[in-house]
Amino acid sequence: MNSVAKVINEMMIFDCGDVKRINHFMKVYAFASAIGKMEELDERTQSILEVAAVVHDIGVKVCEKKYGSCSGELQEKEGPALAEQLLFRVGGFDNDFIERVSYLVGNHHSYTKIENNMDFQILVEADMLVNIDEEAVELPEIRRVERNIFRTEAGISFLQNLYYEE
Repeated sequence: MNSVAKVINEMMIFDCGDVKRINHFMKVYAFASAIGKMEELDERTQSILEVAAVVHDIGVKVCEKKYGSCSGELQEKEGPALAEQLLFRVGGFDNDFIERVSYLVGNHHSYTKIENNMDFQILVEADMLVNIDEEAVELPEIRRVERNIFRTEAGISFLQNLYYEE
């Protein structure tokens, strides 16, 4: 079993019984994986991206119990330590890998921090592609998100093909 599959399995155990949350991270993972490959990320960055996509919302469950809210800010506060614990439990990841995944989990709602980090950019785009659908975002807001957040050719193509009519 490859390392991403092991992380998926652990996240399914973590979110056991919560079909919506499991489907969310699986969709984000699928989009992130495809965008990363289309943008020709190097193998290590692609692996970091895929693992981060699977665990990006790991803080949600804890935030709901602890605070009664799962705001982006709270997810960024609680998620990194949980992601690190899960990745250490799965094993096979070096400290720099885990640190980068933890950083992405701890900042995936902080869009101003993206800069020129492709793993970060693609994670945010993949999450947005899924959130737009799950939150039934209207077309004017989709266009604003495209202008302000999307930067990759693949992500923009996916967004337009999903949400714009010809």
